[in-house]
Amino acid sequence: NEIMPRGEYPRPQFVREQWLCLNGEWQFEIDAGNSGRQRGLIERELQERIIVPFCPESQLSGIENTDFLNAVWYRREATIPKEWKGLTTLLHFQACDYDTTVWVNGQEVVRHRGGFAPFSANLEGIAKAGETITIVVRARDTHSEPKPRGKQSQRYENHACLYTRTTGIWQTVWMEPVAPCHMKRPRITPNVARGTIRVHIPLSGNAKGLILRCVLRDERGQVAKAQVSADADFAPEVELNIPEARRRLWSIKDPFLYDLDIELLNAKGAVVDKFKSYAGLRSVTIDGKAIKLNGQTVFQRLVLDQGYYPDGIMTAPSEEALIADIQMSLDAGFNGARLHQKVFEERFLYHCDKMGYIVWGEFPDWGSHSVKWQHDITFSTQWSEAIERDYSHPAIVGWCPLNETWEPLGEGIETLDDSTRALFLATKAIDQTRPVLDASGYSHRVVETDVYDCHDYEQVPEKFKANQAPLADGKPFQNEPKNQTWNVPYRGQPFFVSEFGGIWWRPGTDISTSWGYGERPKTIEEFYERFEGLCNALLDDPNMFGYCYTQLTDVFLEENGIYTFERGLKFDLKRLKKIQTRKAAIEKKK
Repeated sequence: NEIMPRGEYPRPQFVREQWLCLNGEWQFEIDAGNSGRQRGLIERELQERIIVPFCPESQLSGIENTDFLNAVWYRREATIPKEWKGLTTLLHFQACDYDTTVWVNGQEVVRHRGGFAPFSANLEGIAKAGETITIVVRARDTHSEPKPRGKQSQRYENHACLYTRTTGIWQTVWMEPVAPCHMKRPRITPNVARGTIRVHIPLSGNAKGLILRCVLRDERGQVAKAQVSADADFAPEVELNIPEARRRLWSIKDPFLYDLDIELLNAKGAVVDKFKSYAGLRSVTIDGKAIKLNGQTVFQRLVLDQGYYPDGIMTAPSEEALIADIQMSLDAGFNGARLHQKVFEERFLYHCDKMGYIVWGEFPDWGSHSVKWQHDITFSTQWSEAIERDYSHPAIVGWCPLNETWEPLGEGIETLDDSTRALFLATKAIDQTRPVLDASGYSHRVVETDVYDCHDYEQVPEKFKANQAPLADGKPFQNEPKNQTWNVPYRGQPFFVSEFGGIWWRPGTDISTSWGYGERPKTIEEFYERFEGLCNALLDDPNMFGYCYTQLTDVFLEENGIYTFERGLKFDLKRLKKIQTRKAAIEKKK
């Protein structure tokens, strides 16, 4: 029997019983000149075969073509189960890079721009239960124009901290049946002060007499139950009040999750739609320089996670690989991560929720460089899609839409001012429950940003500590060259060094085909001394709420990870964990 690659349910916070995974072998063809539509690729069979959901650049796809792919095509047949009779079929793509058009039975059903967020096609009127449909996908890519591409290299080869590109489908493709009036993705909002979980659910429509019912459960059974009329509001909301005796907070030490059953009932009380979800009761607050979880100061010992794999590129080869990456980070003493320049798949965030691993949700904004910084409307569009997808995950403790923007303030760079503010405001409009960092490192342009930071790859611990010392006087280290002003003034916000370290260490590799920060340590003992010195400078600073070390694994020729690219050991993990896990100065403050 064929093993279904990445056959887990792709949307763990919004689980319906019936679904059909479409991963596996698809027809495939590279369209070098982007002329496939004129050449009839919608109608005819394609020449090659690919394993979805792995991108054609990856080994696991069976294609392994790392050239510039301007357009690629996919084709397969799928039979809609007879059991879905009377229901509407939705065709879902968890992620496809970059400009995607989908046809079903020759009819265009959806188009989507962006490589990191899911999109869907409603097949009502196009296909019925029991019928076999033909799905055709065209994914066009651009390699020079400004667009959110994250760490994907704009050169032919990998170089420095830029990596092999991803084109086309790189996350699960699947179908599910829904009623004509059905529920859409929920927003689940905890309120620790009131002891409530609020569930906000958009509907596809409001038939007369509809009722929305939510039941919250723990290991002992039902904790809370509530229902509201679902025909009076386009997006009804239910508030579940948790009895004090059954309140259990989600935390790093105890990542407790309540089960959540949600049903949509018709006027006769029959269930017309239902799904399962989960919720964590936790709060994120700011108290002076500290960021608190559930009212407790927690020093954020973060690691920079790029989310790349040797055989799958941006796609993890298995469910186990997602879990292993989190566990590897915990084993080295980190309690969370910056999910860097990539919107990680939903199942990764699910395991963060389950394992008590705090993360910052970020946007892969790199790729907008041109003569001047440009963020067209697609940046706000794609970032909004990512926040909407991930809003309900308790493991996410902050948002960061931009990374390392620059250019001086003024001097005709107003577009960067506007776009930074637009992304900040969009984040705030969607989510008022988490702090927002306007831009990580370099150019802060929003005066009221909740968090302020810097990047500092100084490798000498004494100099590194001296760089950060002025924070005590309200004058933090800033990523600015002499005689230029990139940043709006610091206003006393919580501060952290959100990139540091990056210590270049991979004995036996050719320095000409390797990359890292600073000079390589001459011995592994020198690595430990440097790592400890850099961490201590931040752990001992009472004005520092956390840090983020670069990085979890080596990635291609970038060899500054705690682990190798293949996830092999490089260091004594117990030693690294001991260095990191002592109480930080800000955690000692009353």
